[in-house]
Amino acid sequence: MSFLQHVWVRTGVLTLLLLPLTMLFAAGSALRRLAYRCGWLRTVSVGVPVIVVGNITAGGSGKTPLVIWLANWLRDQGYRPGVVSRGYGGTARGCVEVRADSPPALAGDEPALIRLKTEVPVVIGRDRAAAAHMLLEHHPDVDVIVSDDGLQHYRLHRDIELAVVDAATGLGNGWLLPAGPLREPASRLRSVDAVIQVVRGTVQPRTLGSVASWRADFSTAQAYRLKAPQEKRMMRDLPPRDWLAVTGIGQPQGFFAMLDAHGLRYRPCAFPDHHVFRPADIPLGEAVLMTEKDAVKCREFAGSDWWVVELDVVPDHGFVRWLDARLKQYQGRVCASEGGMYGN
Repeated sequence: MSFLQHVWVRTGVLTLLLLPLTMLFAAGSALRRLAYRCGWLRTVSVGVPVIVVGNITAGGSGKTPLVIWLANWLRDQGYRPGVVSRGYGGTARGCVEVRADSPPALAGDEPALIRLKTEVPVVIGRDRAAAAHMLLEHHPDVDVIVSDDGLQHYRLHRDIELAVVDAATGLGNGWLLPAGPLREPASRLRSVDAVIQVVRGTVQPRTLGSVASWRADFSTAQAYRLKAPQEKRMMRDLPPRDWLAVTGIGQPQGFFAMLDAHGLRYRPCAFPDHHVFRPADIPLGEAVLMTEKDAVKCREFAGSDWWVVELDVVPDHGFVRWLDARLKQYQGRVCASEGGMYGN
């Protein structure tokens, strides 16, 4: 993936060589969208509002931290949220509920992290509609579902679509896979309900054509010792060691840039996205910094000086107000519909 990400930054010779495959991918993607628009393929409504959080690019965009923020925010507003996710990288088959002790190798690193950071019900499955039905069967009190990385999973009816874009990489060279990073054409952003640009460090949001967007800033104020999560320190209070910064996320440069912003001295060590860490990958005697997504896979064999950097996302206040209004608007429509039904 890292090699392709370098290719996707600009249009070059390899991009042109991949164009025939890109045309096939574009045709298949367009035909699938048309099938749902024309009703040849049916969407499934599960009876509660569904908020899809996804992206139109391959690789990391900051989607998972936004899902975590959204689930926690919904709970704070009095909702009872649940999350469905594909469970990418996990070995589970069918639909499986993620428990607090579910191994990331089974559930996938991102669903395991979402469950850990939110404590809301999480169900994984390639079929998001089936996962949503299972979620509601096991937790009938859930009144809103967040679909993690479900933008292209059209089978599940959605009430709000949120597209996440990494401000540092944007839409790359603008080509569809495999010549570029796009899962869908850039014009798809004009049909979603909101675009959120995730901003790391000093990077500024991009101009995405005529598409309006809000920003969401990554915050990295604290870190904790992996073997003692209760032992937290502010980033500025970490000891001045020669750190080994280890990560297996889609955009490792974003993690390194945040460490740079805190003035930490480190050696970068990047693995592929969703890398399954093993004891041999990281020497036990090293002083290590890693993301929470990586840490959930290293708890069983962590060294005594391995620290986890908390990555929180802070959306723009305008987006929060907009989202609150949209959910209340939905509730108003439901109440009006029920009132009309009982009134007859």
